[in-house]
Amino acid sequence: MQELLLAVAKGLVENKDAVQVTVDEANEEGVIVYHLTVAEEDMGRVIGKQGRIAKAIRVVMRAAAVREGVKVMVEIG
Repeated sequence: MQELLLAVAKGLVENKDAVQVTVDEANEEGVIVYHLTVAEEDMGRVIGKQGRIAKAIRVVMRAAAVREGVKVMVEIG
């Protein structure tokens, strides 16, 4: 899952070295939180107009999580 998020994010940004993903342990509801961090100048590319790209990233991650039987949430910052 972490590799999927890294691959998607690196495909969107120019500064690929600044892309980082940290993962929190599952909370009491069983949700695993992925924190995506990119360079400041690439933030607009990851979020997109009206948040469309960010929503699409979250949809892809949720779809992959369903296949693995887990719940995930993606935070971009």
